[in-house]
Amino acid sequence: MKTLLLLRHAKSISTEGKFADFDRPLSDRGREEARRIGRYIKQQTIQLDFVLSSPAVRARETTESVLQFAELRSEARYDDRIYEATPFSLTEVVSQVDDDRKRVLLVGHNPAMEELLGLLTGHPNHMSTAALAEIEVETENWNALAESTCKLVWMISAKELSSS
Repeated sequence: MKTLLLLRHAKSISTEGKFADFDRPLSDRGREEARRIGRYIKQQTIQLDFVLSSPAVRARETTESVLQFAELRSEARYDDRIYEATPFSLTEVVSQVDDDRKRVLLVGHNPAMEELLGLLTGHPNHMSTAALAEIEVETENWNALAESTCKLVWMISAKELSSS
């Protein structure tokens, strides 16, 4: 059994302005969203064996902030294939994770994150910014992800969490 957690990056600044899409940082709201999700992970004592993240600035900042506020020292890899990915390419990225990693967090972008959630679980769900979903994957091998039975265990967004 494996666990895949999907996290859509937190809110970034507007697409209008001086930054290229890849280089857009988190907004003030996004930084707060990432803190909330990090604190939630800590409060729920969620452990991570590995983190895969888009290298886009907003995803990288989300990843770093979440890990900081969750007080986790998980290994993180920033993979160019996650930026502008399709759900099928995300499945390919995750399928290459070492099998000794039981709980993996994938940090990416919509629409691919929502589409991946629907593809794996058969239940499409909206993922707002800083939404975190846990998927139970019935396999011992990440490379069998696409053929595995997957179940959405829970999903929460930063909006649902108090600002404590």
